[in-house]
Amino acid sequence: MTKRRALITGITGQDGGYLAEFLLSKGYEVYGMYRRCSVDDHLKKIEHLKERIHLVQGDLLDSYSLDKVVKETQPDEVYNLGAQSQVAVSFHQPIVTREINWYGVERLFKSLEENLMKFKFYQASTSELFGKALETPQTEETPFNPVSPYASAKFEAYNFIQRKRKEGFFACNGILFNHESPRRGIEFVTRKITDGAARIKLGLPQRVTGKDYLELGNLDSKRDWGFAGDYVEAMWLILQKEKPSDYVISTGENHSIREFVGEAFNLLDLPLTWEGEGINEKGKFNGKTLVKVNPEFYRPAEVSYLLGNSQKAKKELGWEPKVKFNELIRKMVESDLEKLKSKKF
Repeated sequence: MTKRRALITGITGQDGGYLAEFLLSKGYEVYGMYRRCSVDDHLKKIEHLKERIHLVQGDLLDSYSLDKVVKETQPDEVYNLGAQSQVAVSFHQPIVTREINWYGVERLFKSLEENLMKFKFYQASTSELFGKALETPQTEETPFNPVSPYASAKFEAYNFIQRKRKEGFFACNGILFNHESPRRGIEFVTRKITDGAARIKLGLPQRVTGKDYLELGNLDSKRDWGFAGDYVEAMWLILQKEKPSDYVISTGENHSIREFVGEAFNLLDLPLTWEGEGINEKGKFNGKTLVKVNPEFYRPAEVSYLLGNSQKAKKELGWEPKVKFNELIRKMVESDLEKLKSKKF
């Protein structure tokens, strides 16, 4: 029996590796597309998979390379995870963000249309579409209200996928709420927290600042955090349905940055006491300041509260998250602690 072929863009990212592992367990032949500049920094995340997957070079900014990738891989299923994925960066690089997160989706889809008879397409959408949400919790029917260049580009891509579905293509959006793991990039706040806490526990300076305390932005911001390993299963399930549709994927719980920080430090036997308010708030242990607020890390347009309702996914896909909030943080803290102890920076 011929194996089903899957093409994953953004294979070197957090989700790409987990999805590749999952698809391999299902017997797929997996192709992973990467940008040349991403190899040195991120290939280590999929080092353990190099002998089991096929790596192909391509770029969502370059139509020629996408045509070449599609012709070479001939995928049955396409998971478009490639993106400029940092909301904060999008305020400084709005044009690049738009080119990758919106036009890149259109370029890839056009290549598939022109070179394949049939395919299924998964687009990695985001809870950032809800922005300053107009209702809570957010479902597939909640109006979008994007407030960042990142979310605006993803919004256009979302609409494009819906148009293609109306044209008869099997095209779906997965509206994934925040999902984290030990493989999360250090530039994301959750890894910054777990890495930073582990460094303090081991008496090491913070990565960028060299300080002996962790600096963060808005501690009151709340997110619906899940485990990336759970969420990639939902991506696959979305493409296994008889009819294509869009789905919210979330835990149905939300927690503040302050809660995330507190749990990370608790796991390291450094329970924090919070003092002050706003930009003057500090987290202390035995009178020593371990966490400070730095207003430089506030976003120009802050999204302070997101909470998803994934009942549609539960009912139609049979999907539910397995890893709870505290367990997720434990996985990340233990991983960072082990890396630092092993001097694998």
